[in-house]
Amino acid sequence: MKEGDHVVPIFNGECGDCIYCKREKTNMCERSGVNPFKTVMVSDGKSRFSTLEDGKPIFHFLNTSTFSEYTVLESACVVKVDPAAPLKKMTLLSCGVSTGVGAAWNTADVKAGSSVAIFGLGAVGLAVAEGARSRGASKIIGVDINPNKFIKGRAMGITDTINPRDQEKPVHEIIREMTGGGVDYSFECAGNLDVLREAFLSSHKGWGLTVVLGIHPTPRMLPLHPMELFDGRIIIASVFGGFKGKTQLPHFAQQCMKGVVNLDEFITHELPFEKINDAFQLLIDGRSLRCLLHF
Repeated sequence: MKEGDHVVPIFNGECGDCIYCKREKTNMCERSGVNPFKTVMVSDGKSRFSTLEDGKPIFHFLNTSTFSEYTVLESACVVKVDPAAPLKKMTLLSCGVSTGVGAAWNTADVKAGSSVAIFGLGAVGLAVAEGARSRGASKIIGVDINPNKFIKGRAMGITDTINPRDQEKPVHEIIREMTGGGVDYSFECAGNLDVLREAFLSSHKGWGLTVVLGIHPTPRMLPLHPMELFDGRIIIASVFGGFKGKTQLPHFAQQCMKGVVNLDEFITHELPFEKINDAFQLLIDGRSLRCLLHF
C-alpha cells in the first residue's frame, strides 16, 4: 500500500503469515483477528490516540477505531480496493454486508433452488437475503418483529415474511408447514438464544444448516440438547462471512460494483459526525440499516 490508495478498514484482519492465515478453511488470524479486548497496537503495546488537554491515552477498538477523523490501523486490517469504486459504498464492506453475503456464499454455500429462513432483518440479515438471492434460492423467508423491515426485505430478495407477534404457534412450526419439513438453510441474526432455537428447529431434518451471526450475551449457553444433533441438523457460526479480508475482499468489492450484490439499499441515512448519537438511536429504533457519518 502507498499514500493515496483507497482502502477499507476491517475488524477481522489477515496477517498472511500465521497458522490460521495459511489455512484455506478459516479466516481467523492469530495476530490481527477480531478481538474486542484488544485496545493497543501490536508492535509496541501502546495506543495512537490521546486527549488533547492532558495527553491521556484513548484506546483502540475492534482493530479499526473509525469514529475518528484520523486513525491508525495494523496493515493486516487495511484492504486496498479499486479507486474507481465509490468509497461511500465500500464502507459497507467493512462489516455488515460482507458478513451477511459471505455467510450465504462461503459458510452455508447456498445452492440454487434452495429454501432459506433469516431471523432478524437488520443490515446483516438483509445482506444474507442478498447473498441467497444472488445464489438463486427459490424461497427466502424473513422473520422479524418489526413489520417495517418487510418492505425493505422484499426489495432485497425476501419472498415470504413472518412476524412472530402475529402468530399463535411457534415460528418453526409455521416454517415447516411452508416448506414441507423445514428450510435447507437458516440464519440467526438477532443475538437472541430463543430466536436461535427457533432458527435451528426451522431447518430440515437430515441436512438443515443453521448459521449463527448474532452477537450473544453471556452467561447463557446454546439452547440445544446434544441428542437433537442426531437428527442430522448442523449448526455453525460465521465471522465476517468467512471472507479472508486481504485476499478475498477486493474481488468481492469488484463483484459488488458489477451488480452481483445490490449495495444501494443498505445506506438508509446520512448524518454529520456530530449527530452520531442520533445515528445510534436510528439503529436502536429499527429505522436504519446503515447510517453514513460525514466528518
